[in-house]
Amino acid sequence: MTSHFTADYAGAEVKPSPNHGERADGCTPSMIILHYTGMESAGRALDWLCRDESQVSSHYFVDEDGRVLQLVPETRRAWHAGKSFWGGTTDINSASIGIEIANAGHPGGLPDFSQAQIAAVIDLCRDCGQRWAIAPERVLGHSDIAPVRKVDPGERFPWETLYRHGVGHWVEPGRAMGGRFFQRGDHGQPIEALQSMLSMYGYGVEITGAFDDKTEGCVNAFQRHFRPERIDGIADVSTIDTLHRLLAALPRFGQD
Repeated sequence: MTSHFTADYAGAEVKPSPNHGERADGCTPSMIILHYTGMESAGRALDWLCRDESQVSSHYFVDEDGRVLQLVPETRRAWHAGKSFWGGTTDINSASIGIEIANAGHPGGLPDFSQAQIAAVIDLCRDCGQRWAIAPERVLGHSDIAPVRKVDPGERFPWETLYRHGVGHWVEPGRAMGGRFFQRGDHGQPIEALQSMLSMYGYGVEITGAFDDKTEGCVNAFQRHFRPERIDGIADVSTIDTLHRLLAALPRFGQD
């Protein structure tokens, strides 16, 4: 196991974690996954990520003061994603760079991320994204790839700020208002269309025409990332409109 290595990101200091392995089938990073630590202190979170017994790790840890630590070499498979899915990929750990951001998260009342942290995350994501040619729409939250199981980095994470600085994918979200909506228990062609759009974007939802728990979880995750004004798992007009415009903006659908 690697115990000493040179940082891949020039702005990082190295603090090796023992928790990593080989990337499967020659995978190289094609996505960046952002997490919050969800623990009461940054020190405890960092200690946990570097303990053999925890069996968890990330490539990078961003402290509250903006200090960046690299725990695992980028060529190695860090253990941060767990059971997850995005755009057909199930071994997210082999296909991603994981970044843990020190923040108490929902258990601690969802405090704001510091300006220094967000500046550091932006620089780190830009550097990793350029070196590995990672598409903007593949900079994601843990909740995107594990929507029922995880809620981090949370609805207060400033995704729009990252986008304004060249990181991630974003459109101005539609305002949460009244009008037609779909929710758990609904069935039919409109639910199939919603599930198809979520699946095309990358979310792990089956196209069944039934608005089930998994569909609700994916809608929640989508809202948490892209329409954080209201997170209720209900596919209202603004949620569907925001999703449609995000899809239309993807290069694979013929637009830049």
